[in-house]
Amino acid sequence: MSLRALAILLSLAGLPAAALAAEPVYPPGSRLGFEPAQGMVVSRRFTGFERESGGATVSVVELPPQAYQDLNANFTTENLKNQGLIVKNREELKLADGHEGVLFSGEQPIDQPPGMPPVHKWVFLVSDRTVTGIVIGQTLPGAETDEAMRAMLTSVRIRPALSLDQQVAALPFRVTETAGFRPVRVLAGNSVLYTEGPKDQMLNLEQPILVLAEAVQPAPSTDQRDAFAKQALYSNQTMKDFVIERAQSYRQSGADWHEIVARATDVPSGTPVVVSQTIRFQPDGYFRAVGVVRAADREAMLPRFRKVVDSVAF
Repeated sequence: MSLRALAILLSLAGLPAAALAAEPVYPPGSRLGFEPAQGMVVSRRFTGFERESGGATVSVVELPPQAYQDLNANFTTENLKNQGLIVKNREELKLADGHEGVLFSGEQPIDQPPGMPPVHKWVFLVSDRTVTGIVIGQTLPGAETDEAMRAMLTSVRIRPALSLDQQVAALPFRVTETAGFRPVRVLAGNSVLYTEGPKDQMLNLEQPILVLAEAVQPAPSTDQRDAFAKQALYSNQTMKDFVIERAQSYRQSGADWHEIVARATDVPSGTPVVVSQTIRFQPDGYFRAVGVVRAADREAMLPRFRKVVDSVAF
């Protein structure tokens, strides 16, 4: 994938823990599964788990297999302190399925009211020949016991790589009309990149790009949505010289939407492009679609971008 596509990308319902005890639960699209502690459910805000009542989270990051050795070497006590973990204990572990890992545990140095116990934090590096896992656990005082969190983290299991179709099927939304585009990459379980053409590695915008992503975080108030949408558009640093042609709010299918069409310049190649950004605001977050195409192809592509966006089911 090009840096441009990755930059755009970077911009389940809860599962009853008791019912699946002793069986690993996998966040959508993730290869790392766990036996959740009681009350921990799959998060809709990030790849991982969180306590429904708040106070405890387990997040998962997947990296290439070769990253394990570098991370293990660089995760020194001092480096981890600089990243928010005062290490109290370091354990080298051999998991039940044969995978190896290193578990760091300690406290997060943030301000706490006088007399309150510290926030507990864990960083667990897991090694597999096909993937490196970073598992980060965090609990507020009294939210979960250290024993329960350690048991959950060390229950990690790694399943085989998912097919692209399986990753797309695990997204928190459905694309019911692709308009001739095909998926290329799924990221973080909530974003998907589409294109048209034979190449998966796209340089100089040889092919159009359409990225769909769901964010579960507070949406801006109605009077702030136009500014929010423009800020989101300008945040993509692979483009410059934005000129907005159209920015409008509208109501569709019982939801509030905002759409921008703008001209810009692709920074790496200097190519004139047209950007279409559509945001659907929801009570607990928002859905964002960004399409980028060479300016010469705008008439053919913009209606197709809109066709895909209008087909998304939540």
